[in-house]
Amino acid sequence: MELIMALGGVILMDLLLAGDNAVIIALASHKLPARQRKQAILWGSLGAVIFRVILILVATKLLTIPYLQFIGGLALLYIAIKLTGEKQEVSCHQAVSLLEAIKVIVVADVIMSLDNVLAIAGTATGMGGSHQILVIIVGLAVSVPFVVFGSSIILKIMDRFPIIIYVGAAVLGLAAAKMMVQDTVMKVYLAPYGLVIEIALTIGVVLLGLLLKTWSKRRR
Repeated sequence: MELIMALGGVILMDLLLAGDNAVIIALASHKLPARQRKQAILWGSLGAVIFRVILILVATKLLTIPYLQFIGGLALLYIAIKLTGEKQEVSCHQAVSLLEAIKVIVVADVIMSLDNVLAIAGTATGMGGSHQILVIIVGLAVSVPFVVFGSSIILKIMDRFPIIIYVGAAVLGLAAAKMMVQDTVMKVYLAPYGLVIEIALTIGVVLLGLLLKTWSKRRR
């Protein structure tokens, strides 16, 4: 059950946080002929996935360093709150050749995937070494095709059912709490209050995200 929940969390996080990446893919290949556009999307996305898996595996190793997992949890809270905020415009260089489009897609995806990497590493935190790697790879393998080929559908679903975004923020809040509590140093102080911290952060990030979004709208 824990394996299935972690896998579901990885898939959900990648779908929720990869909207901008999907836009980058579309913009980078926009000027190419139809046949080359498909090739650019396929090979660019494949290269991006490979680099993303490497980044995530590095992140999961780094999070074993004292205090880094606690700091990572704080960063994850920021990502969770940002997830409920306003959408931002994304710009990208439009490539004029197949190789250039692939390069743009891979580089842009890696740069923009830092939040995805931390979120996915946090969601898979607590799994055994081999299980953690399996969850990450399978989760990305399932979610990336949806992001690449169904980004417009995903975005429309999120616009129509915003509760999906808040569910994702709650999952991130829970993952952040687990990361902070499991830090090699801080767990001595936080572990006795683990359940309270998990509940507080899971609910807190959603409420704070809603408040900030309401405040942002009133300022306009």
